[in-house]
Amino acid sequence: MAKRKIKKFREVNSFDNCFFLSFEESKANGLKLKGNWHENYFKNNNPIILELGCGKGEYTVGLAERFPNKNFIGVDIKGNRIWSGAKTALENKMNNVAFIRTRIDFIDTCFAADEVNEIWITFPDPQPQKSRIRNRLTNMIFLNRYKKILINDGVINLKTDSEFFYNFTREVISENQLEEMDATNDLYAKDIEREEALTSIKTYYEKMFSEKGFKICFLKFRI
Repeated sequence: MAKRKIKKFREVNSFDNCFFLSFEESKANGLKLKGNWHENYFKNNNPIILELGCGKGEYTVGLAERFPNKNFIGVDIKGNRIWSGAKTALENKMNNVAFIRTRIDFIDTCFAADEVNEIWITFPDPQPQKSRIRNRLTNMIFLNRYKKILINDGVINLKTDSEFFYNFTREVISENQLEEMDATNDLYAKDIEREEALTSIKTYYEKMFSEKGFKICFLKFRI
């Protein structure tokens, strides 16, 4: 298992659709592509959508397949996870996909103001301990980072199996007078019709949680 991880890590570093941002670079000038994703990587002016904590990149690749006129970037700290989505994108010659290996804490050093149109947060660690509130990806510390890079009417989407995390995020939205656009604690309820991209693309974790009987929660909001 360890050898396989090391192999994937090495391969990811050689993929031309993968980029790495270190702690030192984040404190200096940030990612070299910051402010230049359209011109220097995607070679178009199509909207950029991020998947934060992308894991194996199922959502990044799935959305990119369905929306070829948009650009998608998956972000995760673990290279052996990113490997799967990045390799799929390369093999299928998907020019609207990229991945960044870095901490979500550094996201505002990877993009310039107004460079991102939309964000997806898919099945993050809910960090339920009170002492870990600063690590929750929808607390205001993180939301303020996202605000720096999102366009004015940019949207954030959250999918989670944790009703605790779902309720926490709704409280953050309410307390900070943000715009809640959609909210459900049961995404697959039969009496509600949802966008195809919401229900047809399932990450590894979503499949696992659904099989165990967990309801999937969904939130859509603007900062």
